[in-house]
Amino acid sequence: MTLTRMIGTACSTVIRLIVRALALSRIHPNVLTFIGLVINIVAAVLLGAGRFQAAGVVIISAGIFDMVDGRVARATNQVTPFGGFFDSVVDRYSDLALLMGLLVFYASINRYFYVVLTAVVMTASVMVSYTRSRAENTIPLCKVGFLERPERIVLLIIGALFDRMAAVLWVIAVLGNLTVIHRMIFTWQEASRLERAQLRPAPADVTRK
Repeated sequence: MTLTRMIGTACSTVIRLIVRALALSRIHPNVLTFIGLVINIVAAVLLGAGRFQAAGVVIISAGIFDMVDGRVARATNQVTPFGGFFDSVVDRYSDLALLMGLLVFYASINRYFYVVLTAVVMTASVMVSYTRSRAENTIPLCKVGFLERPERIVLLIIGALFDRMAAVLWVIAVLGNLTVIHRMIFTWQEASRLERAQLRPAPADVTRK
Protein backbone atom coordinates (compact mmCIF):
# COMPACT_ATOMS: atom_id res chain seq x y z
CA MET A 1 0.00 0.00 0.00
CA THR A 2 1.39 3.40 -0.98
CA LEU A 3 1.83 6.23 1.52
CA THR A 4 -0.86 8.39 -0.11
CA ARG A 5 -3.30 5.46 -0.05
CA MET A 6 -2.56 4.86 3.62
CA ILE A 7 -3.17 8.55 4.41
CA GLY A 8 -6.39 8.52 2.39
CA THR A 9 -7.63 5.39 4.15
CA ALA A 10 -6.79 6.82 7.58
CA CYS A 11 -8.57 10.11 6.81
CA SER A 12 -11.64 8.27 5.49
CA THR A 13 -11.76 6.19 8.68
CA VAL A 14 -11.55 9.30 10.86
CA ILE A 15 -14.31 11.01 8.85
CA ARG A 16 -16.55 7.94 9.15
CA LEU A 17 -16.05 7.87 12.93
CA ILE A 18 -16.85 11.59 13.20
CA VAL A 19 -19.99 11.14 11.06
CA ARG A 20 -21.11 8.17 13.17
CA ALA A 21 -20.60 10.10 16.41
CA LEU A 22 -22.46 13.16 15.11
CA ALA A 23 -25.29 10.98 13.79
CA LEU A 24 -25.66 9.35 17.20
CA SER A 25 -25.69 12.78 18.85
CA ARG A 26 -28.78 13.63 16.76
CA ILE A 27 -27.40 17.08 15.91
CA HIS A 28 -29.11 18.55 12.87
CA PRO A 29 -26.92 18.77 9.72
CA ASN A 30 -27.87 22.44 9.25
CA VAL A 31 -26.43 23.17 12.70
CA LEU A 32 -23.14 21.60 11.58
CA THR A 33 -23.18 23.81 8.49
CA PHE A 34 -23.73 26.89 10.65
CA ILE A 35 -20.92 25.88 13.05
CA GLY A 36 -18.61 25.68 10.05
CA LEU A 37 -19.53 29.27 9.18
CA VAL A 38 -18.80 30.46 12.73
CA ILE A 39 -15.40 28.76 12.66
CA ASN A 40 -14.59 30.38 9.31
CA ILE A 41 -15.49 33.77 10.79
CA VAL A 42 -12.97 33.09 13.57
CA ALA A 43 -10.41 32.28 10.85
CA ALA A 44 -11.31 35.55 9.10
CA VAL A 45 -10.61 37.50 12.30
CA LEU A 46 -7.22 35.77 12.56
CA LEU A 47 -6.44 36.61 8.94
CA GLY A 48 -7.37 40.22 9.57
CA ALA A 49 -4.94 40.27 12.50
CA GLY A 50 -2.16 38.81 10.34
CA ARG A 51 -2.07 35.50 12.25
CA PHE A 52 -2.01 33.44 9.08
CA GLN A 53 -0.76 30.10 10.44
CA ALA A 54 -3.35 30.03 13.19
CA ALA A 55 -6.00 30.95 10.61
CA GLY A 56 -4.86 28.06 8.40
CA VAL A 57 -5.38 25.58 11.23
CA VAL A 58 -8.82 27.03 11.97
CA ILE A 59 -9.83 26.83 8.28
CA ILE A 60 -8.88 23.14 8.31
CA SER A 61 -11.15 22.55 11.31
CA ALA A 62 -13.98 24.41 9.55
CA GLY A 63 -13.40 22.17 6.53
CA ILE A 64 -14.15 19.12 8.68
CA PHE A 65 -17.66 20.44 9.35
CA ASP A 66 -18.00 21.21 5.65
CA MET A 67 -17.12 17.60 4.82
CA VAL A 68 -19.38 15.91 7.36
CA ASP A 69 -22.63 17.90 7.26
CA GLY A 70 -23.84 16.26 4.06
CA ARG A 71 -22.71 12.81 5.19
CA VAL A 72 -24.54 13.22 8.52
CA ALA A 73 -27.67 14.30 6.62
CA ARG A 74 -27.53 11.12 4.52
CA ALA A 75 -26.69 8.91 7.52
CA THR A 76 -29.66 10.25 9.50
CA ASN A 77 -32.05 10.45 6.53
CA GLN A 78 -32.32 14.25 6.83
CA VAL A 79 -31.46 15.19 3.25
CA THR A 80 -33.79 18.00 2.15
CA PRO A 81 -33.87 20.54 -0.70
CA PHE A 82 -33.56 23.35 1.83
CA GLY A 83 -30.52 21.70 3.40
CA GLY A 84 -28.68 21.79 0.07
CA PHE A 85 -29.73 25.41 -0.47
CA PHE A 86 -28.68 26.40 3.06
CA ASP A 87 -25.30 24.69 2.69
CA SER A 88 -24.64 26.51 -0.59
CA VAL A 89 -25.55 29.93 0.85
CA VAL A 90 -23.45 29.40 3.99
CA ASP A 91 -20.49 28.31 1.85
CA ARG A 92 -20.63 31.64 0.01
CA TYR A 93 -20.68 33.54 3.32
CA SER A 94 -17.73 31.47 4.58
CA ASP A 95 -15.70 32.19 1.45
CA LEU A 96 -16.43 35.91 1.58
CA ALA A 97 -15.69 36.12 5.31
CA LEU A 98 -12.19 34.69 4.78
CA LEU A 99 -11.49 37.11 1.95
CA MET A 100 -12.83 40.03 3.97
CA GLY A 101 -10.31 39.10 6.65
CA LEU A 102 -7.56 39.41 4.04
CA LEU A 103 -8.97 42.75 2.90
CA VAL A 104 -8.73 44.05 6.46
CA PHE A 105 -5.16 42.77 6.83
CA TYR A 106 -3.83 44.27 3.60
CA ALA A 107 -5.62 47.57 4.26
CA SER A 108 -4.09 47.71 7.76
CA ILE A 109 -0.54 47.45 6.36
CA ASN A 110 -1.25 49.83 3.47
CA ARG A 111 -0.83 47.20 0.75
CA TYR A 112 -3.57 48.61 -1.43
CA PHE A 113 -2.57 46.65 -4.51
CA TYR A 114 -3.33 43.45 -2.60
CA VAL A 115 -6.60 44.95 -1.38
CA VAL A 116 -7.60 45.24 -5.04
CA LEU A 117 -6.24 41.76 -5.81
CA THR A 118 -8.24 40.28 -2.92
CA ALA A 119 -11.34 42.06 -4.26
CA VAL A 120 -10.71 40.46 -7.66
CA VAL A 121 -10.42 37.06 -5.95
CA MET A 122 -13.65 37.75 -4.07
CA THR A 123 -15.42 38.57 -7.33
CA ALA A 124 -14.06 35.45 -9.03
CA SER A 125 -15.14 33.25 -6.10
CA VAL A 126 -18.70 34.52 -6.30
CA MET A 127 -18.85 34.36 -10.09
CA VAL A 128 -17.57 30.77 -10.28
CA SER A 129 -20.58 29.68 -8.22
CA TYR A 130 -23.00 32.08 -9.91
CA THR A 131 -22.12 31.03 -13.46
CA ARG A 132 -22.76 27.38 -12.64
CA SER A 133 -26.04 28.15 -10.87
CA ARG A 134 -27.26 30.41 -13.67
CA ALA A 135 -26.03 28.11 -16.43
CA GLU A 136 -27.91 25.15 -14.99
CA ASN A 137 -31.16 27.07 -15.48
CA THR A 138 -30.40 26.83 -19.20
CA ILE A 139 -28.44 23.61 -19.67
CA PRO A 140 -28.50 20.36 -17.66
CA LEU A 141 -25.07 20.62 -16.04
CA CYS A 142 -22.12 23.03 -15.91
CA LYS A 143 -19.26 21.67 -13.81
CA VAL A 144 -16.42 22.57 -16.16
CA GLY A 145 -13.43 24.54 -14.97
CA PHE A 146 -10.72 23.75 -12.47
CA LEU A 147 -11.10 26.18 -9.60
CA GLU A 148 -14.18 25.22 -7.62
CA ARG A 149 -14.62 25.81 -3.89
CA PRO A 150 -12.56 22.86 -2.55
CA GLU A 151 -9.56 23.92 -4.63
CA ARG A 152 -9.88 27.54 -3.45
CA ILE A 153 -10.05 26.49 0.20
CA VAL A 154 -7.01 24.22 -0.15
CA LEU A 155 -5.07 27.06 -1.76
CA LEU A 156 -6.03 29.46 1.04
CA ILE A 157 -4.91 26.90 3.63
CA ILE A 158 -1.56 26.49 1.83
CA GLY A 159 -1.13 30.25 1.59
CA ALA A 160 -1.90 30.72 5.29
CA LEU A 161 0.20 27.86 6.65
CA PHE A 162 3.27 28.51 4.50
CA ASP A 163 3.04 32.33 4.36
CA ARG A 164 2.50 32.36 0.61
CA MET A 165 -0.84 34.15 0.57
CA ALA A 166 0.16 36.72 -2.07
CA ALA A 167 1.09 34.00 -4.56
CA VAL A 168 -2.10 32.08 -3.73
CA LEU A 169 -4.23 35.16 -4.39
CA TRP A 170 -2.66 35.51 -7.83
CA VAL A 171 -3.40 31.85 -8.61
CA ILE A 172 -7.03 32.13 -7.50
CA ALA A 173 -7.53 35.43 -9.32
CA VAL A 174 -6.24 34.04 -12.62
CA LEU A 175 -7.66 30.50 -12.48
CA GLY A 176 -10.92 31.64 -10.92
CA ASN A 177 -11.68 34.08 -13.72
CA LEU A 178 -10.54 31.54 -16.32
CA THR A 179 -13.04 29.11 -14.80
CA VAL A 180 -15.78 31.73 -15.16
CA ILE A 181 -14.85 32.32 -18.82
CA HIS A 182 -14.71 28.56 -19.45
CA ARG A 183 -18.20 28.13 -18.01
CA MET A 184 -19.55 30.99 -20.10
CA ILE A 185 -18.12 29.47 -23.30
CA PHE A 186 -19.33 25.98 -22.36
CA THR A 187 -22.83 27.27 -21.60
CA TRP A 188 -22.95 29.14 -24.92
CA GLN A 189 -21.89 25.99 -26.77
CA GLU A 190 -24.37 23.74 -24.97
CA ALA A 191 -27.23 26.25 -25.27
CA SER A 192 -26.54 26.61 -29.00
CA ARG A 193 -26.53 22.83 -29.38
CA LEU A 194 -29.86 22.53 -27.59
CA GLU A 195 -31.38 25.30 -29.74
CA ARG A 196 -30.24 23.54 -32.93
CA ALA A 197 -31.73 20.29 -31.68
CA GLN A 198 -35.07 21.99 -31.02
CA LEU A 199 -35.13 23.63 -34.46
CA ARG A 200 -34.24 20.41 -36.28
CA PRO A 201 -37.38 18.99 -37.95
CA ALA A 202 -38.64 15.75 -36.46
CA PRO A 203 -38.28 12.68 -38.71
CA ALA A 204 -41.38 11.76 -40.65
CA ASP A 205 -43.46 9.03 -39.06
CA VAL A 206 -43.56 6.30 -41.68
CA THR A 207 -46.01 3.52 -40.91
CA ARG A 208 -45.60 0.27 -42.72
CA LYS A 209 -48.68 -1.24 -44.31
